[in-house]
Amino acid sequence: MSNPELESSDPAGQAYDWYQRATELLNSGNPHAALLLIDRLLAIEPNSQSVIEAYARALFDTKQFGAAAMAFDLLIQLAPDNDYAHFGKGLSLWRTQMFVPARDELAMASVMRPDRTEYSRALAQVKATLAAREADGLPLNGPLEQQSQLDSPFGEQS
Repeated sequence: MSNPELESSDPAGQAYDWYQRATELLNSGNPHAALLLIDRLLAIEPNSQSVIEAYARALFDTKQFGAAAMAFDLLIQLAPDNDYAHFGKGLSLWRTQMFVPARDELAMASVMRPDRTEYSRALAQVKATLAAREADGLPLNGPLEQQSQLDSPFGEQS
């Protein structure tokens, strides 16, 4: 005899149960597994701020920083006063070496929640990166040229 519950492609429980399990997976360091549940949640709750935040976190934790920045941006569009969304977008942009917009998002998060030391620490680090790049005449955003070109004070070698 076949079991219809086992044949279903959906996990057991309701959407709330899926969300709870996904956040447990995220908090226990299993963002890839969490993404599987969150993808299903997004299909039925596409405008849920808590689901989008979990999705953005999972993308960040799986090192999909560009996609995470876009997901955090969607969350900002839904809730402009969400300091964590600005922080997450800032961290994601920082990881993609988009330092100027990262600084702006982290500054917004810091202004919104000055009590959150992780916000101000991240902002200070991005500002220091920008200052160092500016002092060395390097581009403010994006990856640096190949390291070998930067290390060679004599230009091309024969």
